[in-house]
Amino acid sequence: MANALYAQSGGVTAVINASALGVIESANIHFDKINKIYAASNGISGILREELLDLSAEDPQELQKLMHTPGGAFGSCRYKLKPDNQNDFLRVLEVFKAHDIRYFFYNGGGDSQDTSHKIAQFCQQQAYPVTCIGVPKTIDNDLPLTDNSPGFASTAKYVAVSALEASLDVQSMCDSSTKVFIMEVMGRHTGWIAAASGVIKEKPEDPPHIILLPERPLDTEKLLTKISETVQQVGFCTIVVSEGVRHKDGTHILTAKSRDDFGHAQLGGVAMSIAKIVQAKLGLKYHWAVLDYLQRSARHLASQVDLDQAYALGKAAVEFALAGENAIMPIIIRTSNTPYQWAIDKAPLAQIANQEKSLPDDFISEDGFSITTKAKDYFLPLIHGEAYPPYHNGIPVSAKLKKVPVNKRCNSYP
Repeated sequence: MANALYAQSGGVTAVINASALGVIESANIHFDKINKIYAASNGISGILREELLDLSAEDPQELQKLMHTPGGAFGSCRYKLKPDNQNDFLRVLEVFKAHDIRYFFYNGGGDSQDTSHKIAQFCQQQAYPVTCIGVPKTIDNDLPLTDNSPGFASTAKYVAVSALEASLDVQSMCDSSTKVFIMEVMGRHTGWIAAASGVIKEKPEDPPHIILLPERPLDTEKLLTKISETVQQVGFCTIVVSEGVRHKDGTHILTAKSRDDFGHAQLGGVAMSIAKIVQAKLGLKYHWAVLDYLQRSARHLASQVDLDQAYALGKAAVEFALAGENAIMPIIIRTSNTPYQWAIDKAPLAQIANQEKSLPDDFISEDGFSITTKAKDYFLPLIHGEAYPPYHNGIPVSAKLKKVPVNKRCNSYP
């Protein structure tokens, strides 16, 4: 029998650990085929450093708590395996061989699926029999071929509720105080998260009044006109803006100089930029907020659909691996919209790695400031169901793992 290795990668979510539990429990069920199940500490970086964790040393009751623990329980990373750096690939192979890893499950988004794909190709070239399965995860919802990505629905729910609750606050004070509230959400290249805030909107005068998406270049004059009209008609204006909103020339509104290992520029601060324009051009009192990590870590408001799918995809990853599949990722297929029903299928990593699924044009209203009924029909089923965590002394309970290291068998790696 061989061993299995699970790892987490990229920005984490409120339900990524549910996928981890799905992998762990499924691997344990198939003890006749999988001897030991390990986790890498901090994703592919931990594999390179041979920092593996022995999951058999964990208390099963603590592992169960992964279902309601946000963040990456085993540590995540942003590290790109570069095709021209053979040393990294050789090191991964060395660690796999040293610990008899024949099944590798990498839980992440598009860049992570690229890593899974490259490792699968390299191991095949080196004639080392390892099965590599990508486990989907990203709040950006931009993985292709799958109906949605685990982590997105819970983020969508949090963003929609936050927009609603903040709007009720602003509405109550707008007569003598804030007229414009701007809420910035994640979304580097696609506007799925920002668009989801519109699922609560039933009438034109309902908030959010303006949604700014990367799929539509920012027209400042048109925006200012819309803000003025909304404040005159409603008394206030709530704006939800994606961090990746761009100028007409395609450049981001605000970009920091720093970049991560995947080459992505650090974004953030577009809400403040728009607030300054509102103040300078309209003279209206404003407030702005950046949800940042809050939107991806809010496990207390997670979607039950999201939780169910995250766990099921982790479980399916193991089942596909044991059925002989390799270099694939389990995906969600929407089989019915009303009622919402879904099934699990698979797709080749080659068709997923480094690919992005943009918000469809027919999800965006004609004026570019809202979403369509078709978009609402897509979003609404995903945020259904409450998945409250257990509480102790008023605080959500989370897993506290021992993280027992596996003895190293390789030389240190720079």
